[in-house]
Amino acid sequence: MSKAFELIREGFAFLLLRFGIILPLYKRTGHLLSIPISVMQRLLLLPIFLFSFLTYSQKSASKPNVIYIFADDMGYGELGCYGQKKIKTPNLDRLAAGGMRFTQHYSSAPVCAPSRCGLMTGRHTGHTYIRGNYELGGFEDDKEGGQMPLNEGAFTLGHLFQKAGYRTGAVGKWGMGMANTTGNPNQQGFDFFYGLLCQKQSHNFYPTHLWKNGEKVPLNNPFIRVHKPMAEGDENYDYYVGKEYAIDKMTEQASAFITENKDRPFFLYLPYTLPHVSLQAPAEAVKQYIGQFDEKPYRGQGGYASTRYPYSTYAAMISYLDKQVGLIRDLLKKSGLEENTIIMFSSDNGATFVKQVDTRFFESVGKFRGLKMEVYEGGIRVPMIAYWKNKIKPGQTTDHVSTQYDLMATYAELLNVGVGFTPAQSTIKGTDEQKRTQKRTDVKRADVKPAPTMGDGISFLPTLLNKGTQKQHDFLYFEYPENGGQLAIRKGDWKGVKRNVKSNPATAWEIYNLKEDISESNNLAAAHPELAKEFDEIVQREHRPSHLQEWEFIDPKFEVKK
Repeated sequence: MSKAFELIREGFAFLLLRFGIILPLYKRTGHLLSIPISVMQRLLLLPIFLFSFLTYSQKSASKPNVIYIFADDMGYGELGCYGQKKIKTPNLDRLAAGGMRFTQHYSSAPVCAPSRCGLMTGRHTGHTYIRGNYELGGFEDDKEGGQMPLNEGAFTLGHLFQKAGYRTGAVGKWGMGMANTTGNPNQQGFDFFYGLLCQKQSHNFYPTHLWKNGEKVPLNNPFIRVHKPMAEGDENYDYYVGKEYAIDKMTEQASAFITENKDRPFFLYLPYTLPHVSLQAPAEAVKQYIGQFDEKPYRGQGGYASTRYPYSTYAAMISYLDKQVGLIRDLLKKSGLEENTIIMFSSDNGATFVKQVDTRFFESVGKFRGLKMEVYEGGIRVPMIAYWKNKIKPGQTTDHVSTQYDLMATYAELLNVGVGFTPAQSTIKGTDEQKRTQKRTDVKRADVKPAPTMGDGISFLPTLLNKGTQKQHDFLYFEYPENGGQLAIRKGDWKGVKRNVKSNPATAWEIYNLKEDISESNNLAAAHPELAKEFDEIVQREHRPSHLQEWEFIDPKFEVKK
């Protein structure tokens, strides 16, 4: 044994004795050096183990878990903390009271699929691959085809968190491709997926199946043709009620994901399908509202499921979503994860336009003009709540102008991870069927290649943490090819809107001052031609031609279908 080792052994033994670790051995032998070498060698490994453990623990603790909860068609004014008077949302109200409420936060688009694409990829809809609800199937189970798939090589929030060493999960409505397409969430940055791949399936809250990592998971429900008008007879309301409510299954799987990953950092994207119609909610949830509203039965004459109590059911759906948020938060508390978990809540677009939901009665969009499928404020300004115990100061309200395509930049700054990498597809081995179902965990995360751009968002982390200087958007850009073709640009307090661009490409800008006219009722275009010119220049600069004729209405090289 060398002299150096003897000195190390004696010195280390003295430290162990000093802290009472090997006192029993010392008492038996009477001398530190009498301790067997094999024992000493094991003890020498102790500080290495302790250092590694502490380093890992500190590293894990420094990475906050992130849960992003996404409502479906929730209007700006449908939460108590945003002024709602008729619908109870105690859990979300408490979440807002304990954190930060945004008053000028925008979805990426006024409908589901492009909004989700903007959120996932950090791009506005002049740049997103998906710009509308492009349907590829029907409502029947054998016609389930989903929507336009997210493109191969896309860089999503899932990829960003994977790059930072997180376990990633998505539970709820995907809407960006089926499992046998390039849009498969397991190949778009998510290690785990459970829920609905096709948006049309989400019209029924009692589906025959959900999807889990590329495989169908049967539910104990018969097939319900939700868009079928109801036959005469009150007993026929029962046709639209199944045994297993999809929302309950989603919360079960989300809770399991949290529990399974409580000892490592995780990102959970939780896009619930509430309160999107059909009007379907558990009987006990509806019961709390029955008798509070003057309402008439809805018998499916305008599509979607029939219900005896349309107002009560819609209110119950929002309260039931609120309940799920409470369940998730309670689990975080019980698991000791609340202090190291950021919770964010928002909606994919404004409130629904379907007549069986009386948005005027509920004041679903407050004083705003417009609803879902419109680029007026009511269609794109949405609630946004951020909560992080002891990090985000409670009781805050911010008027910072932000958008969901800011989340990529915000999370990148939070994680201190660069944006602009995409998974190498060549690492997925096997047959086409194996590639389709293979999980993202099978792909080596080191095998990435640079992507050409950094996205369109600006981090609002300085606003959340009240640290540093918050950068501001020069403008927000919205391009929506459906419902006649629409454009919107917000620049400071000014907003420009164009409608029916497909039928009239030369249509003039409507221009509003949102600071003075939040309802967008006073068109000031005649007094501000300079703004119209500036908006035109922004469109020319920001629009990128789409890969679909149906979505190319800004600068088409073909005859546009009206």
